Amino acid sequence: ARAKAEAEAKAAAEAKANAEAKKKAEAEAKLKSEKVKSEPKVTKVADPETAAVKAEADRLKATQEAVLTQKQKDEAAKAAETARQLAEVNSKRWAEEERQRLDAEKNGDHHITTSKVARAAEDSSDADDEKRGRRARNKNANKKRGGKDARDGREKHMRNRSTAPESMAHGFNKPAAAVSRDVRIGETVTVSELAHLMAIKATVIIKQMMKMGTMVTINQVLDQETAQMVAEELGHKVVLIRENELEQQVLKDRDDNIQLESRAPVVTIMGHVDHGKTSLLDYIRRAKVAAGEAGGITQHIGAYHVETENGMITFLDTPGHAAFTSMRARGAKATDIVILVVAADDGVMPQTIEAIQHAKAGNVPLIVAVNKMDKPDADPERVKSELSQHGVMSDDWGGDNMFVHVSAKTGLGIDELLEGILLQSEVLELKAIRDGMAAGVVIESKLDKGRGPVATILVQEGTLRQGDIVLCGLEYGKIRAMKDENGHAITEAGPSIPVEILGLSGVPLAGDEATVVRDERKAREVALYRQGKFRDIKLARQQKSKLENMFANMEEGEVQELNIVLKADVQGSLEAICESLAKLSTDEVKVNIIARGVGALTETDATLAAASNAILVGFNVRADAQARKTIDSESVDLRYYSIIYNLIDEVRAAMTGMLAPEFRQEIIGLAEVRDVFKSPKIGAIAGCMVTEGIVKRSAPIRVLRDNVVIFEGELESLRRFKDDAPEVRNGMECGIGVKNYNDVRVGDQIEVFETVEIARTL
Repeated sequence: ARAKAEAEAKAAAEAKANAEAKKKAEAEAKLKSEKVKSEPKVTKVADPETAAVKAEADRLKATQEAVLTQKQKDEAAKAAETARQLAEVNSKRWAEEERQRLDAEKNGDHHITTSKVARAAEDSSDADDEKRGRRARNKNANKKRGGKDARDGREKHMRNRSTAPESMAHGFNKPAAAVSRDVRIGETVTVSELAHLMAIKATVIIKQMMKMGTMVTINQVLDQETAQMVAEELGHKVVLIRENELEQQVLKDRDDNIQLESRAPVVTIMGHVDHGKTSLLDYIRRAKVAAGEAGGITQHIGAYHVETENGMITFLDTPGHAAFTSMRARGAKATDIVILVVAADDGVMPQTIEAIQHAKAGNVPLIVAVNKMDKPDADPERVKSELSQHGVMSDDWGGDNMFVHVSAKTGLGIDELLEGILLQSEVLELKAIRDGMAAGVVIESKLDKGRGPVATILVQEGTLRQGDIVLCGLEYGKIRAMKDENGHAITEAGPSIPVEILGLSGVPLAGDEATVVRDERKAREVALYRQGKFRDIKLARQQKSKLENMFANMEEGEVQELNIVLKADVQGSLEAICESLAKLSTDEVKVNIIARGVGALTETDATLAAASNAILVGFNVRADAQARKTIDSESVDLRYYSIIYNLIDEVRAAMTGMLAPEFRQEIIGLAEVRDVFKSPKIGAIAGCMVTEGIVKRSAPIRVLRDNVVIFEGELESLRRFKDDAPEVRNGMECGIGVKNYNDVRVGDQIEVFETVEIARTL
C-alpha cells in the first residue's frame, strides 16, 4: 500500500511540474507581447529600402517566436498525457499484484512465523488435515478442475508445494545474448570442470566436441590444447595457467644481487652425415674417439670443453643423421655459435639445409667450416655458391658469415677456426652469473646398470656443486658424484661447462631444464606434481587419439599393427628412433611402440613382448640372463642394432610384409574367332587364330564383341587339330570351347588373362 501511495504521489508531482512549466511559458509569451506593444514608436526618417529590410526581419523574428511558443505548449501537453497514462497503468498493475498477493497469502501453505516449534506444530496440523480429507479432495478436484487442485489450479503432483507471495519470489530473466567469460584453463581439465568454468551445461561441450569430430564423456580429461579450442569455439576468452604455485615459488627462490661475468662460448657443430664433424672436433681435442663410433655416426650428443691459448671453448657434437632432428634442435637451443661443417667434395646436403634452419630459428650466428680441403676434388667455391642460395653468404661476398677452409685430417685452418669462434664470442659479449645457484639444460641422459640414472648437463649460469639438490624436469635428487667429459671426478662446474651427474631419482628427458633448489622436500613435491600432470596430459592425449580413430577404424576395417618393445642406451637415441618409426606408419600398417625405455633389456620387457606378440629391439643394449631365458622359452623375436639405418630399414621391411596383397590382371593372350562349328556333345566350338601371346587351357577368359566384354568364364576345351593342347601360341589356329556359353559368333575375340600378385612397398 505504501509503495502504491508513493508511486501515485510521484505521478501527481510530475503532472504538477508539467502544468507549471506550461503556465510559465504562456506567461512569458504574454509579457513579451505586451512589452512590444507598450514600447513607443520612434519615427525615423530613413530610406525605403532599409525600412523594408527591417520590417522583413521583424516579421521573421515574430514567426520564430510563435513557432517556439506552440512547440513548448505541445511538449507540455504530451508530457501531461504520458504521466496520466503511466498513472493509470501503474494503478491497474498495483491493484492486480495486491489481489494476487492476498490470494496467495490466503491459500498458500508457507510459514508466517519464524519459531521452529510453531513451524513444526503447523506442519503437523497440515499433515493431519491432508490425511483426513485427501481422498475426498482428490475426487472434488478432478470433477471441478479436470485433474487440477481446487484450491489454486495447480496439477495434483504440485499440490503440497507452497507458493510464496509475489513479494517473496525471486525474478530471473535469461540473458538475451551469450555471455563471454575469461576461462582459466590448467594443463588438464575434465569436461564437467570446463562446463562449470564457462557456466554452461556439460552437454553443450559434448555436442560441440562431436561437431569437431571427437566423442567425449562428462568425466573425461581434456588436455589444455583441446580445452582451449572448445572454449574459443563457444565464444570465450581463454587464459592458460600453470597450476603449481609451489613450483613457481621454488624456482623464484634464487640468489639476488649477483654480478655477471664473462663466460666461454658454447659451440655446436652441425652438418650432414660423414662430412667430418666428429673428426674435426677430434682433431681439436687431440684424441682418437671418432674411430669408435659405429658406422661413423654420432649416436648421441657429445659435450667437451677445450682450453685454447686465448680462452676456453665448449663444443657440442650433434648427430648428422636425419632421425636426430630433435637432438639437433636441442643443440641449437643451448648454443651460442653454430659451426656448419660442409664437405668441400660433397657440397650442401639435406641435413646441411636443416642445420641452417635450426641456426636461423634459434637466431644463432653461423660459422661455415669447409672441411676435407686436403682432397684433390675439393671445390670450396661450389660450397659458397650453394650455401648462398639458402641465405648463408660469405663475408668475402659481402655477407655476415665467416667461411674457414679446414681439414680434419691435416689440421689445415683449425687455428683460424678457433680464432673466429673467440672473435665471434667477443662480439656477442657472453655473460653469466658465476657464484649463484646453478641452472642449465640436460644434453643427454641414460640409465647405467651400476651407477643408476646418469644425466649430462650443460651449466648455463651459476656454479653446480657436488651435494646440490637439482630439479630436472620430472626428476629430482641430490648430486652424489660429478664427472667431466673425460670421466674424471670433479666437485664443481661453472658456466658453459658440460658435466655428468649421478644421484637423480630417474632418467630425465634430454632438453629438460636443470635447476638447483634449496629444499629437497619441496623439490620432491614439485617433481611428483609434474609427474602426475605429465601422466594426466599423456592419458588425455591418448584418449583423444583413441576416440578420434574409433570411427575411422570402424569404417576402414582392422589396421595391421607391428608391436615393438624398444630399449636404447641413451634418451636422445630413444627419442630419435621413436620419431623415425612413427613416420613409417601408414593407413594400413602402423608401428605400435608398446614400451620404451633406457637401459638393458630385462625379463619384464621379454614377458611384455611375449604377451603382446611384439618384436624386442635393443639399440646399443643387450638382454640380461633372466631376459634371455624368457626370450628362449617364449620364442620372442629379439633384434640387436648399433646403427639406426639398419633398425629403420628392417622395421620397414617387416611392415611391408604385413601389407595386404595387391592383385592385378595381366592379359597373356588374344584369339580371334574365324568360324563357329556346332557339336552335339560340347555345343559351339570356335575356330580361332591366336593373334597375340599365348592361349592357356587353365587360364580364365573373357569373350569380347566390338571390344565390349559380354562373358567372363573359363575354357571347356582347347584343341589343336584333333588333339587336346595345354596351350597354343601366337600365329597358330585352334578350336576353343567356352564353358557354359554357346553364343560365340564370328568376329568375336577371346581374351585370356592371369591374376598376378603385386609386391607392395611402404
